[in-house]
Parts: sequence; structure tokens; C-alpha cells
Amino acid sequence: MKILIIEDDQRVAELIKRSLDEQGFTTTVAYDGLSGKKLVSQEDYDLIITDIVLPKIDGIDLCKEIRQTKPDIPIIMLTALGTTDDKVEGFDAGADDYMVKPFEIRELLARIRALLKRNNKSNGGSGFILRYADMEMNLHTKTIKRNRQEIDLTPKEFKLLEYLMQNPERVLSRVEIADKVWETHFDTGTNFIDVYINYLRKKIDRDFDKKLIHTKSGMGFILKADF
Repeated sequence: MKILIIEDDQRVAELIKRSLDEQGFTTTVAYDGLSGKKLVSQEDYDLIITDIVLPKIDGIDLCKEIRQTKPDIPIIMLTALGTTDDKVEGFDAGADDYMVKPFEIRELLARIRALLKRNNKSNGGSGFILRYADMEMNLHTKTIKRNRQEIDLTPKEFKLLEYLMQNPERVLSRVEIADKVWETHFDTGTNFIDVYINYLRKKIDRDFDKKLIHTKSGMGFILKADF
């Protein structure tokens, strides 16, 4: 497995590289966003780890550019910023996971393995069309339509809706959504899951009479046509 590390702090970059090398990964380090972008265009990586605050091209813009050419590669963002807005910005840019510095290397390794495992499963899956009520999701083209009207979603909104459509008419707790969609433990100090549910509602339900995404007070959220 080839992993690209994009981190301008040489000490942090070398710590991550050494730890991953010890686990059998093949790692490459870039110390600025522009170098990272060039490496991504030249090589195929199984996963990318990038800081947000980078010289030349910051991690947010870099992530957006990577997603245009390589939409399926897992990306983990590292940052010292841990507010809900910061996390939402990172996920909206296309990040699959988000870790706040300082972090434990063991946790980073666990996140890496989870993302690689999930990516291998999704690439090998055969059923790529999900349907519920008047909504259809194509997992190959990454498109979503409701009543044949195409709806534009960010990568993380798409993954959240995908999980809802894989588990229709079942109440999903915030803890479960955090674990299955973000593959992280739910932080009760932030409300980023509620933020994303609201984003989805505005795009999926606002222009339609029949609402599909509902809140079960004190329990979580449910995708249900006849609520």
C-alpha cells in the first residue's frame, strides 16, 4: 500500500513516515501543497494524509483539486483546528477523515486501516444503484436523483446519504453515523452530524412535498417516506 504524506512540519512528517514504514506501508513525503499535487498527478497512491495549513497550496484547495481527478482515493486531513466549522470545511473539500493535532499514531493507523478496508470493499462491490421512494443513487457515477431531478452533493453529504439509503426506515444514532460514515467516535462537543443532516434536508427535501429525512428526538435520524 502506497501512502502520500503532505506535511510541512518535518518532525511530524518524519514521525508519521517512520511509523507507517514500520507497519509495511510504502510512504512518500511532500513538504508543501504544490509538491503534493504534482506527486498525486504522477503516481497512484492508496491513501493520502495531508495537513491543512501548507505552503504554496493549502490542504483544503489541494483536497478539492485531488477530488477532481481522483475522486475515490481516501484522504485524511490533519490540523490543529478542531471546531465544527473547521471539520465541515474539511469534509466539504472531500476529506474522508479528520484528525486534530496532537494525535496518537495508533489512532492514525487505525483510521488508515479502516479507510483502506472500506475503499477496497466499495471498489469491489457489484450493486451500484441504490433506490428508495423516488430517489436513486448511482455509486459509480456519484450522482443522486430525486423524481429524476439531479441533486448536487458534496462528497461527505453523498456518503451520509448513501448510508441512510443502505439503512432505510431504521433509526440511526449519531454514534452509529459517526462510526460508519466518518469512521470516528462521536464527539458530543460538536454538532457536525446535525449540520450535515441539515445540509441534506435542504437539498433532498426542501423542494419536494414528501419529506424523506426525519429526526427522532433523542434517538437519531431515519430515512422514511411515510413518516
